[in-house]
Amino acid sequence: MIDGNNDMNELDLERERDVLFGVISRFIGYFTRDSQRLSQNDAQSEYPFVPMDPRQVYAQVKLAQDYLRPLSAGAEPARFLDIGCGIGNILLFAEQMDFEVWGIEKDPFPYKVAAKLVDSRRVISADIWEYEDYGQFKVIYYFRPFHEGNTQRRFERFIEDQLQPGGILIANRKMSNDIDDDPRFRRLRENLPVWVKENGLVS
Repeated sequence: MIDGNNDMNELDLERERDVLFGVISRFIGYFTRDSQRLSQNDAQSEYPFVPMDPRQVYAQVKLAQDYLRPLSAGAEPARFLDIGCGIGNILLFAEQMDFEVWGIEKDPFPYKVAAKLVDSRRVISADIWEYEDYGQFKVIYYFRPFHEGNTQRRFERFIEDQLQPGGILIANRKMSNDIDDDPRFRRLRENLPVWVKENGLVS
């Protein structure tokens, strides 16, 4: 009987999650349409804001949190950067999971939304290539910003080189698999694009 009640509680909890993630998706979708319609990104090489499934976002950020928690007991919150943060939806997840969040976004419409949702002091209107402080962050997140292959692969290597040793990279829709052969990095879970940079020696 107790086991049956536990199963029912798990089922109820899953249904609650479905409702909450569904509501989140509706809100993100509302801003996504305007972000894509009003995008000023270069359509030849850059994507407009493309949202991640909230369940995938939660799983990825939770994995980073779980990995870092025992290593940072009593320390200041780990700094989390979303490169190309769009409307700031990933930052909201990370903020609720106790990260100190920062975002970079150069497309004007989603930048304004993120600055209102998160904090205008922590959402930076800047070009990815011109930003100089990647090494300050314990977690770096991105969803592929470029659709031109050479540019995207150059970006991936650039960020991997900039990430601090001990840092976490959450890299969605990578075009290169070189990171899995890079001795600096170790994948934290086979089915998630999350790596820890175990040392800073250039491979």
